[in-house]
Amino acid sequence: MSSQDVPQGAVLAVVHEPVALVPGGPLVLELRGPLGPADAETVAARLAQRHRAFGVALDSHRPGHHTLRLTPPAAGGLAALPADLLADLLAPPPPGGEILPVTGHQQTLLRAALIPAGTSTSTGDSTGDSSDNSGSSEGSGSSDGGGVEQLYWDWSGPLDVARFAAAWQSVVDRECVLRACFDWVAAPRLVLHARAGADIAVCSPAAVTWPQLLRRDRARGFALHRPGLLRLTLLAAEPGGGAGAPPPRVLLTYHPALLDERGVHLLLREFYRAYAGGGVLPGGERRPDLRDHARWLAGQDTTAARQFWARAVPPPRAATRPGRPGGATGQSGPGLLHTRLRAPETFRLRSWAALRGAAESSALHLVWSLLLYRAAGVAGPLPVSFGVQLSGRDIALPGAAGIPGLLDSPLPMTVTVDPAAPLAGLLHQVRDTLLDLAAYPWASTETIRAWAPRPPAAPGPAAGPGPGAVAGPAAGVGPLCGAGGTLVRFDGPLVLPKVLRSELAAQGVHADTPRSAAGATGGPLTLAARHDTAGGLVLGLFYDRAQLADEDAAALHSQCVRLLRALPEFRQAQASAGQLLDLLARAAVPRMARPVPSAPHPALTVLRPGHPHADVICLVTAPGVPAGSYDLFVRGHHGPEEIVAVHGDGAPGVLSAALHQASGPGRRLVLCGCGPGGRAAYELAQRTPRAPGTVAAVVMTGIGDAAASASALARGVRSVLTPPP
Repeated sequence: MSSQDVPQGAVLAVVHEPVALVPGGPLVLELRGPLGPADAETVAARLAQRHRAFGVALDSHRPGHHTLRLTPPAAGGLAALPADLLADLLAPPPPGGEILPVTGHQQTLLRAALIPAGTSTSTGDSTGDSSDNSGSSEGSGSSDGGGVEQLYWDWSGPLDVARFAAAWQSVVDRECVLRACFDWVAAPRLVLHARAGADIAVCSPAAVTWPQLLRRDRARGFALHRPGLLRLTLLAAEPGGGAGAPPPRVLLTYHPALLDERGVHLLLREFYRAYAGGGVLPGGERRPDLRDHARWLAGQDTTAARQFWARAVPPPRAATRPGRPGGATGQSGPGLLHTRLRAPETFRLRSWAALRGAAESSALHLVWSLLLYRAAGVAGPLPVSFGVQLSGRDIALPGAAGIPGLLDSPLPMTVTVDPAAPLAGLLHQVRDTLLDLAAYPWASTETIRAWAPRPPAAPGPAAGPGPGAVAGPAAGVGPLCGAGGTLVRFDGPLVLPKVLRSELAAQGVHADTPRSAAGATGGPLTLAARHDTAGGLVLGLFYDRAQLADEDAAALHSQCVRLLRALPEFRQAQASAGQLLDLLARAAVPRMARPVPSAPHPALTVLRPGHPHADVICLVTAPGVPAGSYDLFVRGHHGPEEIVAVHGDGAPGVLSAALHQASGPGRRLVLCGCGPGGRAAYELAQRTPRAPGTVAAVVMTGIGDAAASASALARGVRSVLTPPP
């Protein structure tokens, strides 16, 4: 069986039988399909190359069954497999592919995208939405669009569909980000494939309306373990339509964990270059690219950033929500509101800020700070905090401005609002704070949490975080952006070069400016501002309707616009923030739904009772387990074994409850899991008391769709079960 014979999407199963290791002795692992001898040798060689401290030996028994022996370093022995070695073992890179670490904001977004995958399994994990909407998305996010972003535009001029597809394929061949996907078996990683196809579909307006297309596309989500996290859908023009018929419309959908909007616009520029050139983009792969950015990021000295964030984290009492606590909204899905300030209004706002030494983005930050303060309902000075989006492309890496990918990052801006203080003072506060943040655009909420000062720990034992757990905010630190806060974005224009626009115009094509549809907000709401072609300022409010009802979102949006329009009237040097807020004295403060805490996980759930003397199969759940994989495994397993599920979160009693189920003569416990559930199972086994017959084996699989993951799990489990009496 060669690499070419491996079925697409097939998943590897690895079986480990815990035994007492002889000091310096090897750790024995069984590889169960779909690897032939040559493929298994490739996996072993890569492990030996990437983990030189380990001795690696391979015995091939037959296609689909190989024994791997990993000898730990001589000094200190081996307590457990390192996460990076486990990741390389369970998810070997594709032929010709490369692997990059996922860090910072991208790690936050990936983890958020994986949370719904743990809510639809049969184990009763009910964090978040408990409806089984994501089963067909293979852990790609919920069906309400929270895991996708959408841009669309009308195609003006003649459209050659074949050239359209060829141009996009040319961009995919040139840009490694379009051949990327994610792996989260043991550690979040970005996998760059050598080849990938452009995902392009053509729909007829007779078969689907535009609103239907938007909803269906959002519900489709993405399979994050497969390359191609950007797709295009072309809604063709009406056949034989006259001059007044709607033109073709292009819908571009991408996953926000892979690309930011500026990166998408950079890719669009490359597409138009290819289309104008007949469907072919000249030149080879772009450099610098994500690989160069990862190397640059790894080489940064974080000393100054650590010192800055040690004093700049939001305080615990900072106001972060623009609405007062309210009840459930009764709504769901993403919402979007747009309002435009006319060009003269925009000019007045820009002039008002410029006369005070600031940009109009600072005027927007000032207004949002006031709305957060107003919602807090307090008197006197109060710190407020919200996220601001930094592009991350003005770094000291030559060519960084042209790298498509996820380089931007939201960072928390914290200022103190005093209603009695002059407006100009608050304007200068937000301006200076943004300048401080701009020195560290590569920082993220993940790293800021790690750098935040923590008080001394209380005496006494404390349970550490479980597998894959995310450290919460440091004690004494307020919410960071992305953790219940709001985000303000000021998007700069990315205009096509004049030469390119002329080339397209010569072919009768006008490149329309893409517009945003409601998509992932990254939190309760995002306020996005940009200039249109006429010079006006367009304000878009993207919000989660489960947290902010449509009526309250409309009120908040209207109040924000009202304050922005009124700012230029406050010309006096002593005009105070409270005087501006007085304009909203008769307006109701919007309401936001109170956060609902997640339901506690049961220590153990019996999924299927079995024979009292048979082995016990224990499925270990964790965020990121492919949705539906455990359901398929349980339905497809016909042996006498009892099947239970536990949560691999390190909660007290999890292991003892699973071991109790397996008590009895000759009864053994098989811990197993798909993807991160496999890593959690392995770590549970490491904490198991070394009593004879307690854990028979640990079965771990890589990541695939539900069917492939369940099949790999069944393959590994069958190899270790005790034959029935």
